[in-house]
Amino acid sequence: MRKYLVALFLVAFFMSCGPESRQTARYEGAFCSGEGDPDFLRLIDESFAFFNPNPAVPNLTMLYQPDWDTFVEGAGWGGWWIQNSYGFSYCATPFLQEPWFATLQRSWDLHWNNQGNGIRKSMWGGSDTATWFSHLIGPEGSLGDMASPEWIGFKQGDGDQNLHDWFYEATAAGLVVQAEILLVSHDLKAADFYLPKMERASDFIERTRDPQNNLFLVGPASNLLAPSYGGVQQPDGTFGKGYLAGLSITYLAALDRMVELYKMTGDQAKFEEYERRQKITRESLPLLLTSDGYFVKSLEPDGTKHGVLGQERFSYLEGVANVDAVALRVVDRRIAESIYSQIASYPEIRPFDFLLTNAPGLDDTYWSWGNKSGAGLDGFRQYGDWVNGGVWGTVEGRAILMYYRLGKFEDVRGSATRAMRWAKDFRMDAPWSQRGENSSNPWSDTGQFHVGGVAVMIDNFAIPAATIRGLFDLDYRSDRLILRPRIPGSITAYEQKQPVRFGEKKLFLSCRNGGPVVTSVEINGKTTPLTSPEEVVLKFAELPPNANVMITTEGGWTEDPDTTDHEYPAFPAVLPTKNEVMQVPGELSDSLRKPFAVLEEMKITLESDQNAEYERAFVDAAIKAFQDCRVRQTMDPGSGYYRVITEERKQGIIRMYERTALAMYAGFANRMKKYAAEGDVRQNWIASLFSDAQEHRGKTP
Repeated sequence: MRKYLVALFLVAFFMSCGPESRQTARYEGAFCSGEGDPDFLRLIDESFAFFNPNPAVPNLTMLYQPDWDTFVEGAGWGGWWIQNSYGFSYCATPFLQEPWFATLQRSWDLHWNNQGNGIRKSMWGGSDTATWFSHLIGPEGSLGDMASPEWIGFKQGDGDQNLHDWFYEATAAGLVVQAEILLVSHDLKAADFYLPKMERASDFIERTRDPQNNLFLVGPASNLLAPSYGGVQQPDGTFGKGYLAGLSITYLAALDRMVELYKMTGDQAKFEEYERRQKITRESLPLLLTSDGYFVKSLEPDGTKHGVLGQERFSYLEGVANVDAVALRVVDRRIAESIYSQIASYPEIRPFDFLLTNAPGLDDTYWSWGNKSGAGLDGFRQYGDWVNGGVWGTVEGRAILMYYRLGKFEDVRGSATRAMRWAKDFRMDAPWSQRGENSSNPWSDTGQFHVGGVAVMIDNFAIPAATIRGLFDLDYRSDRLILRPRIPGSITAYEQKQPVRFGEKKLFLSCRNGGPVVTSVEINGKTTPLTSPEEVVLKFAELPPNANVMITTEGGWTEDPDTTDHEYPAFPAVLPTKNEVMQVPGELSDSLRKPFAVLEEMKITLESDQNAEYERAFVDAAIKAFQDCRVRQTMDPGSGYYRVITEERKQGIIRMYERTALAMYAGFANRMKKYAAEGDVRQNWIASLFSDAQEHRGKTP
């Protein structure tokens, strides 16, 4: 009944407001504020909530692994997969707050610490016979599909291992993320540590470059969303190598960023070498374009193109490589627009707001070569459920970046709003099946990953992350940050309460939004010169430690009309609307009460330590996780948007909050043990304070 009354109030309120008052309506959220479109502002605000503990939507605390002090995939998948985490990692890096920024690096270290060296075996499962890929010895420089503290899978883990090539595009994606982390952190010491590892990974990819055309010749399942790439079928029925467009695109995005890193470190010799690699890779890209200006999926050595609509064989539109080319700024504006134009004019690739990996079905996978219809395929290999025409949140985040870059704000709204409905159902499935309709998910609705009908996975955090990052189209360079404001045209003013980072500097971004043309920029109230009407250049050396950046734009936004149902899922809310009564939190269970008391005591103790910023941030997040348990107990979850919130699912969500709180406590306790055993003087002291708090509050689990 309360949900009905809230909805009735909102309808009545907005019906009473004319167009002018709607444009000037003030929105005051937890993480942003502004004027104009209240639904879009709330979408942005609640997107931030995914990266902060809260009781309403899934958040990163739920993917924290205390034994590793890293993130994990989630929903029972115990590792860190590159293809799954790529979209989230790239999109969220600029605005992640501690403890999550450092946790992200440690998560990617699971791959870098297990990088192939020509000796190391996968050993997935603890022995070289545990799984089909446990015995594999990774080539020098390679990264893998998934990793844990001690194990790594050097090839795509699903499918026919006898056919798979090494995971080249996953390695390229690892390079992109690591380069982005280093550029955002502007940390020369970290760059000196990671660049040698990154150079080894680059050399691993370079060994596949064909000197005749500078494309990359690789075999099946070496593409990022593997194993949907089948290579080239040979006359004897085996599968050979082709030129993979996704590898050229993703690797070029990595090279663009590595060149900036060498500018930052001042290594002239490496800068010249990687600039050469960058140049020849970019010059080879036109070989992978169709006559209509979008990318094929692959090219056979004899010139046959895969992924061209209208041809007799291999007639489909490749989604992943094309959106990545635009999202990561690998191509110029002209090609970006031709790619988007093809996607927008082909409804089959976005049947339910989300972008499919491809449409129609693939006839060039190694399990269905020549089978256009996909008829007869079993399980999730059928079209629409997995890597052939399925929907992946990690890809959708990059699609949102493409929409922002081109000012397609209703596409952003449609995608992010649909994802928000799924999130408020606590069904962040990966992938979404049935071409994104997800009427019956083969992983989360049945089988070993069906846990109370609840699924929270890292893949889909890419969507709220992109909804935030795309607003200013953040472009990090060696000595500057370039902003290209892309505030939706229906929002007239926008202020961001959480900063983006550039080194140790914090930037609070705001925009008086009138279009794509920048007319003025103020930093802490002082006007700064403009270098271009299309972008704002913030030089690192000239930025104060805390910078309030106000951008004013004009010129008007052009936007296609919204013709789909994008009603915002307002319930449950991160912040209750003004006519909602605040909920009375429940009580913590016995298993939660003592850990919570220890954390509260640690919070008070650490307040006086100026050097304990990370520990305070972790304790604050852990305390909030416990508080959210209390709120979630009494929260009305609503009836559900795509999945009914049954009593079983309601209790499953509550249990997830409880497990999360205990995991956060365990993670801090593990860190304190490490501080006591291996730490410096300051860390030993903090560990002793934690021990005292445990004694004072009683020993905890």
